[in-house]
Amino acid sequence: MAPDDGPAAWIRLAETPGVGLETARKLLTVFGLPENLYAASPAALRAALHDLVPERIISALLAPISAETQNLIARTLDWAAQPGNRVFTLADTEYPPLLLDIPDPPLMLYVKGSFELLPGLSVAVVGSGNATAQGVKNAKQFALALSRAGLHTVSGLALGIDAAAHRGSLQGNAESIDSGSTIAVIGTGIDIVYPARNRELAHRIAAAGCIVSEYALGTPAIAANFPRRNRIISGLARGTLVVEAAAQSGSLITARMASEQGREVFAIPGSIHSPLAKGCHQLIRQGAKLVESAHDILEELTPYLGAAKARPDATESARPESASGLLAALGFDPVDADTLAERSGLDAATLGAELLSLELEGSIEVLPGGLYRRLV
Repeated sequence: MAPDDGPAAWIRLAETPGVGLETARKLLTVFGLPENLYAASPAALRAALHDLVPERIISALLAPISAETQNLIARTLDWAAQPGNRVFTLADTEYPPLLLDIPDPPLMLYVKGSFELLPGLSVAVVGSGNATAQGVKNAKQFALALSRAGLHTVSGLALGIDAAAHRGSLQGNAESIDSGSTIAVIGTGIDIVYPARNRELAHRIAAAGCIVSEYALGTPAIAANFPRRNRIISGLARGTLVVEAAAQSGSLITARMASEQGREVFAIPGSIHSPLAKGCHQLIRQGAKLVESAHDILEELTPYLGAAKARPDATESARPESASGLLAALGFDPVDADTLAERSGLDAATLGAELLSLELEGSIEVLPGGLYRRLV
């Protein structure tokens, strides 16, 4: 394929120095497709663009294609020829329709896996990479319940909440062919797994869901790219659920983008003592819907559900289990052992043994300062 045809022309445009999304949209407004731009004579190009973009960009567009870009085009076309790999451009009829509604849709999308998931009904699930055990459990249970209801989960393949949401959705997908799956939007080239600890999870997502990136092959993990990819996470979904978030966090950026895109925003409340609940409480004060179960989300998305209807038990796994005994004495805020002994009436030895048993079964977690917190 010539470097000025089809996907190759889009890659060449995206790799042109000085051409970002905004400039590319201006150029496409004039020429329609990148191949039309590169087919224009230098005189015609200058005449069409002299009032639209700086001279340095016109010069860059007229410059011969670099060997580096030629190599990238060849590698990308080879990658796209492999089973399960696709490259979508803004001109493709299969480009995800919801992304076309956001202010700055990506010029190109690199997709690995089941690309047919992209137009489906999805909920973004995001939160802290430094999540608590309860936050991880909530993310997994909500994603599992949404999957059972036929919805896909979109997240960012980060540690913590993201990874838990992907795992919950994959579990639901494994249970039934009618269940939803998961979509991972990454901030690197699609041929790179970041963080490396999620390599096995990425392979599972590629096999049963799909991975999406707007970045060229070989793009490393650059800090600025991750907040930018958040608009795709929210853009692919009808709503965004924030599970845990500090007062200043990337998850709040995703929630803000969802709101600006006209999508629903949901937040799970937490303890007033937890720093990771402050972001969620902030969102709720700003109008996000407080949710306690997946049913609360499905209720808001009823107009979009169509065939994705919850089975009677689909939302129950996201509800907290009933508690008794020592768990009831714990309550839902962190508490120290002395206070717990007073509440439960247990002696120190019995209390210590029961706390250890509850910790080992995953019902409580031990926090810094000798505090205990209930997880179920």
